[in-house]
Amino acid sequence: MAEPSHKRPRQSTPEQNGTPLPPLSLSILGVEPLDEFIKEIADFIHYTIVNRAPDVQGKVEVEAKVGLLRDRQSGQRIVLPILVESIIAPDSMDLRFESNMSAHQHKHFNTRLNELKMSSSQPSFPSTPLGYSHLHLVDSFYPTDNPHDKEKIRVTRDEKTGSVLECMRKIRLGDLNVYSPKRGADWRISVNLEVPVSHPVGTPTHTRKKDRLSYTHEEFTIDLTQVTASTSPNSPPEILHELEIEIARPTLLLATAATRGDPNVSELERSAFDELIRAFVNNARILVRNAIGE
Repeated sequence: MAEPSHKRPRQSTPEQNGTPLPPLSLSILGVEPLDEFIKEIADFIHYTIVNRAPDVQGKVEVEAKVGLLRDRQSGQRIVLPILVESIIAPDSMDLRFESNMSAHQHKHFNTRLNELKMSSSQPSFPSTPLGYSHLHLVDSFYPTDNPHDKEKIRVTRDEKTGSVLECMRKIRLGDLNVYSPKRGADWRISVNLEVPVSHPVGTPTHTRKKDRLSYTHEEFTIDLTQVTASTSPNSPPEILHELEIEIARPTLLLATAATRGDPNVSELERSAFDELIRAFVNNARILVRNAIGE
């Protein structure tokens, strides 16, 4: 999955005006200005992590989902007077994020990711190889003991063996929406807390079967999932297609967040969190920029 190529302006030759364009400095200070877009996301994730409730223990999850930002009233994709991808200020618009794509878009990403998986095993590939697994999972959702809780308990099983893989309650800590007017999709960054709980009793309120193609690359997992959701025995199932990228090691995320900007550690340690988020954002951008229309 490659970025679209952009040709640089042809440099002048000595025959044209006597001198070619000399090498240029990054700026008048010799350094490249800080990327405010990535720093804003890093600041948001860091603030959300370090200010989470200390009395609730769980696994911190940071993910970016590909989808569309829609106006809550009209249901249409939002249109803003901007030309390039931009972070939407939280609670500034009445919108919702739809983490779904068409079957055509799902097939497109499946093809591109499989091609990338194959090419990554070649010696000439410029990065490390991708890992791959195909999972068949079933999520069952149960209400908590507190009727006011919005979050339900999720029990995840292996569809083939029936064994329980996970039993947890996900607590949403914060979201950040990114609008991409030039692309076929937008994206949302979410920070969540996954709290392990005991297996609930009773009947689940709804289930989701997940046919998941999971690709791993360095510190990230990219999941392309076809979801079959059932809300009741009498209603027809709903088919959804989702794409998300997640930071694979929560322990690494928390360790780098703890040393961010700490003057008592090495430069490598205090900048590790921002480097992790930079790569995370770059991967999300690559996915969105390879999205196609419905």
